[in-house]
Amino acid sequence: MNTPNPNLRQRSPSAERNRDPILTVLRQVLPQSGLVLEIASGTGQHVTHFASALPALTWQPSDPDAEARASVAGWTAHAGLVNVRAPLALDVRRTPWGIDAANAVICINMVHISPWAATEALFAGAGRILERGGVLFLYGPYRRNGAHTAGSNAAFDQQLRSRDPEWGVRDMEAVVELAAAAAFEGEEPVAMPANNFSLVFRKR
Repeated sequence: MNTPNPNLRQRSPSAERNRDPILTVLRQVLPQSGLVLEIASGTGQHVTHFASALPALTWQPSDPDAEARASVAGWTAHAGLVNVRAPLALDVRRTPWGIDAANAVICINMVHISPWAATEALFAGAGRILERGGVLFLYGPYRRNGAHTAGSNAAFDQQLRSRDPEWGVRDMEAVVELAAAAAFEGEEPVAMPANNFSLVFRKR
């Protein structure tokens, strides 16, 4: 395997802004120890920040995009973290995932930037690898009762759908319904900055 190159690190301003509010929720819902699988790790800024703050957990980043995986590895090397594994080439719609079990799964900002089939596959796959009580954590914008929670989210939704008609801000109720069908129980949604939400589900 090639040595990770810190120069390949990508940066996302939104990841910088939302990482601490997300970490606050993760501290409350993740187990004290064990393995956390991150789906769609993107730049890698999130997983390295969380792994640094929660060193008792082992973190498994993943992304289907090779450049994203190189960025994740670059951030991990730059931070000198030993509790972050090499990123997996993982597309939720393709099985097997390359990981047999985890204590928690987190997925940030994927649900609206992917087809609905990806969200269905996310719950199906998480159901396979999580034991009873295992946490599935989602973060991003959602409609509630069929309506956007802010004008900026409505504009963002239009922008997403213009890029790909299969993308878009999802109805929270549809996600909760999908979770229930996959044997996950939802906790009370947590309102987050910039009109986002944290959704926490536990495997029944």
